[in-house]
Parts: sequence; structure tokens; C-alpha cells
Amino acid sequence: MGKDPTKPRGKMSSYAYFVQTCREEHKKKHPEATVNFSEFSKKCSERWKTMSANEKGKFEDMAKLDKARYEREMKNYIPPKGEKKKRFKDPNAPKRPPSAFFIFCAEYRPKVKEETPGLSIGDVAKRLGEMWNKTLAEEKQPFEKKAAKLKEKYEKTTPTIHASVHHSFSVSPRPWQHQRGNGLSSGERRIVLNIGLMAFSQPHLNKQHR
Repeated sequence: MGKDPTKPRGKMSSYAYFVQTCREEHKKKHPEATVNFSEFSKKCSERWKTMSANEKGKFEDMAKLDKARYEREMKNYIPPKGEKKKRFKDPNAPKRPPSAFFIFCAEYRPKVKEETPGLSIGDVAKRLGEMWNKTLAEEKQPFEKKAAKLKEKYEKTTPTIHASVHHSFSVSPRPWQHQRGNGLSSGERRIVLNIGLMAFSQPHLNKQHR
């Protein structure tokens, strides 16, 4: 499918506005000169790094105005048949609460890394998964209570969440749920996801829940 000509122009970053300004200035000073894009980009990057916050402010204001323009135009944009309209994520929306397992990982991850500093991200995540599976149900309760409180707070601030879906399971929060802001890197979250799926697909690893 070709590009839709009616689709609003994408938003520009503050740095993109800065580069555009540099190109315009260079063109005015050297209208006949041929620009080496690679070299020009390198110089722009070096100059941007040395600029103060006050100097960058003008370009950041331009980016904010353009972002507002883009979001306003996208609200009224109707995509062609067969193309899905991009959903805008509210930047002020609260982060999803971590599950009991992810709270457990955030607490024990530094200890595991300290005891075995040579472990890779994957091995650390695997070790945490094994520790969680060996933890007794009563020892998991503090993490589950904390997760429940965070979840309750989240649901109060986001009334659009269908709480009934979350309460339809009698087991404790699923350890493979993707969470943000829980102290784990994106690589560790992906590995923990796989470990959680394997653990819950093998009933003998989860006897504590019975």
C-alpha cells in the first residue's frame, strides 16, 4: 500500500529542527556548495552537544508546537480502509503496577548479581525464576500484598481498566506479565517472560499454589 497523501506530516524533534536551521544557514552562506551529508551531520551533532539548555530551548519549543500540531491533526485523520489508526498513548497515564514476581525480582536482583557478578542477564533472570518457584506460598505473601496494593491504587487512577478480568483468576499474579519501572532491564523482562511461561506450563514447579 502506498503512502497516504492525506496523512498528517510526522512530528519533528528539537534536534531535527536544529539540523534544519543549520542547513538553511549553510545554504544562505554557501548557495553553490555541495554538502557532504555525513560530514555535515557529524558537525551538527558536535555543535548540538556543546549547546547550553538555553540555546536548545528555542528548538525544543518548536518541537512542542509541532507535536501539538501533529496530535491535533491525527485526531481528525481518517486512515484509508484496511489501515489502522494509530492510538495515542497518554504520557500522563500511570504506569501499570508490577506483579508480585516482578517486585520479588527487583528486590533480589542486586543480591544475585552481587553474589555471582559473572552471571549474564539471562542467567540472572533464570536464577530469579528458580528462586521464585522454590519460594513457599506464605513467603510470597508480602510481595503479593504489595502487588495488590499497587494494583488497587492503579485501578483507582485508571477507572477504564476492567477489573473483572484481573479477578477472574484464583492464582497469584502471573510472573510473566510485562511490567515497566520494576528495576529490570528490557532484556531481563523478555527472559523472565519465557521462564514464567515454562514454569506455569509445568504443574510440578508450582505446587505451592495448590
